Amino acid sequence: MRTILLTRRWVILTLVFFVLIPVMYWLGTWQFHRYQQTNQSNQVISANLTAKAVPMESVSAPGRAVPASETYRSVTATGHYDPAHQFVVRHRTDANGDNIGFYLVTPLVLADGRVVLVNRGWIDPGNTTGTQFPAVPGTPTGTVTVSGRLRPDETSAKTGIRAVKDLPKGQFMLINSTEQAGSSAGPVLSGYLELTSTRPAPPKGDSAELVPGPNNTDSDSMAVVGKGVHLPYAIQWWLFALLVPIGWGTLLRRDIRDQRRKEIVAAKKAAYLESLASAGVGGE
Repeated sequence: MRTILLTRRWVILTLVFFVLIPVMYWLGTWQFHRYQQTNQSNQVISANLTAKAVPMESVSAPGRAVPASETYRSVTATGHYDPAHQFVVRHRTDANGDNIGFYLVTPLVLADGRVVLVNRGWIDPGNTTGTQFPAVPGTPTGTVTVSGRLRPDETSAKTGIRAVKDLPKGQFMLINSTEQAGSSAGPVLSGYLELTSTRPAPPKGDSAELVPGPNNTDSDSMAVVGKGVHLPYAIQWWLFALLVPIGWGTLLRRDIRDQRRKEIVAAKKAAYLESLASAGVGGE
């Protein structure tokens, strides 16, 4: 066995195999930490979705980032819409994820003059080429109370969406309160409200397709992050790490067996040749 282990092939194999063990262990640990983080995040989201709604201005303020602990918090806001400053967000998909269109965002002016960005939902692009402002639902007039989910400002770093400049008027790539602060009627509360309902209810034609809520609690699918993806991956990497020495040992036993078989064959061949040589000498 020592002879085999000292060959160039087995020195390289041993080094590769035993480098893989800590790498696979680290990958499993990383996946397990992601599982813990995602589970914790999902617990926060679930609690926020079911918590009693609070006024958005009580958990958000201009220039102050929305805390991660308040993401998807049920919030309300009362005021009047400002359609003059509404805008659309490009390249967003509908509830089924099949069609690309726009999100319609309309500022809501509160009684104290502060502004809440309200994502009213998805709208079909129609026949626009992307350079034109799409047809949008009518904007409810008068005082309305909107309810929805608190979302943090979108950024390129968080979403992976590139913030393209020089877009047609009224079109943006991200929903970002800082980006809208300069053109708004008043100070803009950080983040935005993802609309779920409006009181009084607007006419059907004045409603966009509401954005569906996060799918973190109502699915048993293994494809839902936090419901099974990271933990199986962690276990998988740890099993791979355990299988490495088993595989190393299996290959070593196979090579030892092959070497012994060759030695036996060589010994038999040598004995046979020796017997032939002896027979030849005896015949002379």
